[in-house]
Amino acid sequence: MDDIRYPIGKFKAPETFREEEIKQWIADIRQAPAKLREAVSRLNEEQLNTPYRDGGWTVAQVVHHLADASMNAFLRTKWILTEDVPSIKPFEESEWAKTIEARSLPIEPSLLLLEGLHERWTRLLGSLCPEDFARTFYHEGTKETVPLYVLTALYAWHVKHHTAQIISLRKRKGWN
Repeated sequence: MDDIRYPIGKFKAPETFREEEIKQWIADIRQAPAKLREAVSRLNEEQLNTPYRDGGWTVAQVVHHLADASMNAFLRTKWILTEDVPSIKPFEESEWAKTIEARSLPIEPSLLLLEGLHERWTRLLGSLCPEDFARTFYHEGTKETVPLYVLTALYAWHVKHHTAQIISLRKRKGWN
């Protein structure tokens, strides 16, 4: 089950800041919309409405979730850069995945949103100096203070994680 749920493994937060890792994470975030678009290309309506695992979200819900999560991450990045240790509330991902547009809207609006949002987000991240990545936020859900470099690593992993779930489903189902 973990192989299906975590095809690239679970996220491991980096313990220290390393500039070369930041560059890779930004590149991963920049490339994510194109890789996601490729992962869902040529899928029909029935396939888009197939859960990636038993009890999991459908492929379409995963795409919409990535748009929701990226919007939250972009805003968190902006708050981290413009406020001193902002307090950030979690978003209830499973509840957001149940909203009507996440269950019924075609995926193209979310793919377009990701393309534009990731362009802005990676442009912002690429302009930062190493000290900026040490800035932090307080997460109300986990009660932890988190630096921007960890948030960046998390979302670089996050988009690859969900894209890999879709690719893994395609392979298991023989959807070429």
